Amino acid sequence: MDTLLVAKSAGALSDKYRLNIVLALSQQESMPFADVQQLTGLSQPCVSHHLKILTDSGLVQTRRCGRCLSLMLNREAMGELASFLGNLG
Repeated sequence: MDTLLVAKSAGALSDKYRLNIVLALSQQESMPFADVQQLTGLSQPCVSHHLKILTDSGLVQTRRCGRCLSLMLNREAMGELASFLGNLG
């Protein structure tokens, strides 16, 4: 994994709200935006900001169906990050 991607991923996971979003996504196939907002208790603009950081890092992917936005964990990217971190020890 590229060190720039590792840095972006680590930065994305450094916030408690983003980490909670990733943990919730790891337990299910996908999650609607409204559920993420309810999970965090944050305003819509704040959740959008956190999701932008997660998608820019490549850890989370989005899918739009009409007006609904669904979020999915990018399990391949998470696996690469886990492998990189595992090689450090």
